[in-house]
Amino acid sequence: MPDFGRRVHASTRSTDGTILAYQRQGSGHPLLLLAGQANNHHWWDGVREDFHATHTTITMDHRGTGESERPQGPYSTRQFADDVIAVLDDLGVGSADVYGTSMGGRVAQWVAARHPARVRRLVLGCTSPGGPHAVERDTSVRRSLAQADPKASRDALLDLMYTPAWLAGHPGPYTTLGDPGMPPHARRGHLLASNEHNAWDALPRISAPTLILHGADDRLTPPDNAPLLAARIPDARAHIFPGARHAYFEECREEAGALVTDFLTSRE
Repeated sequence: MPDFGRRVHASTRSTDGTILAYQRQGSGHPLLLLAGQANNHHWWDGVREDFHATHTTITMDHRGTGESERPQGPYSTRQFADDVIAVLDDLGVGSADVYGTSMGGRVAQWVAARHPARVRRLVLGCTSPGGPHAVERDTSVRRSLAQADPKASRDALLDLMYTPAWLAGHPGPYTTLGDPGMPPHARRGHLLASNEHNAWDALPRISAPTLILHGADDRLTPPDNAPLLAARIPDARAHIFPGARHAYFEECREEAGALVTDFLTSRE
């Protein structure tokens, strides 16, 4: 396995003074990887190395997670996007490729729409435009995640993230099930930020070439959101992974990683 160097950890401050932790590894054009709701940078541990042959990967701990500060809030996806720009500024990165999944995809929409010069190419995974135009998850999904029994809630989330066949061959540990160190107020803040996201009117302002990826059997963020995003964002195309659930990027790692790398390195 090639050695792409150690992961460098650093921090900066957001515009409101909140300390934001971030991580950098590899060499090549910068690729910013944005994690899902209530997760820190370890969300990407299973696939991060797949991009180091062509990119320097940059991750960050959303406010409220990991080594970043955990202010009381309120939190919003627009605010998370401002945090992204603070990290890019601290690194001296003028333009990066951006790959956001789940809530990270919601944040990436704002980054690309509000700061078009900072995004060279955009990948949106298992995400939604939010607001009244989005296709929402079923109420049964919400109930399963809100169970009082922590083990039952965790098992429900595992089932939403991965297929039983994949879980049988991958006993864990899993890095996509939430940051266990988050305080309750930050966890609630992330949930509200994700639920209140609505970038519908901003999506046509995205000028970066965009690839949209989704699992066909994703019940956490229904796949019908993928064509909505593709139709709303200029120069966007979508790819659906048959049989995959929310964490398609791990379960379909080989195919998804190749698709993303080909897209990011294409001269078209």
